[in-house]
Amino acid sequence: MNERQTDKSNRNPLRILWLIAGFAAMGLGAVGVVLPVLPTMPFLLLASFCLAKGSKRFHRWFTGTGLYRRHLESFVRDRAMTLKTKFSLLIPASCMLLLAFWAMPNLYGRCFILFLIAFKYVYFFTKIRTIPAGAAGQSGKETFLDES
Repeated sequence: MNERQTDKSNRNPLRILWLIAGFAAMGLGAVGVVLPVLPTMPFLLLASFCLAKGSKRFHRWFTGTGLYRRHLESFVRDRAMTLKTKFSLLIPASCMLLLAFWAMPNLYGRCFILFLIAFKYVYFFTKIRTIPAGAAGQSGKETFLDES
């Protein structure tokens, strides 16, 4: 990339907004690791997208963090997760939905919550491939190294 292109990307007025949104999403994703009320993965995906739009340097930094590697790397690279990762995402969210189910006086609301719980499990086990625990850090690395 030449100097003219670098100067052009630094003058983008939306760049700072992308960075603010990226760091806010990363913060929410980090909180979501601890609190099952917040979904971790969507916020981390949003953070990755926003940081990529805002700055190549911050995007590289984010993809090198343990938070990204632990929760998102295998999903982004292979659209796959380990069984442990799937359950670590599904079980806390299901517990929170069950609390809402018990607190919900409305029959239609309860049916909707049960539908959400079922939908999550069906989606995770039919649309996201399950990989062995040891393969989470290895798949794709050999091809990446061979291509470069």
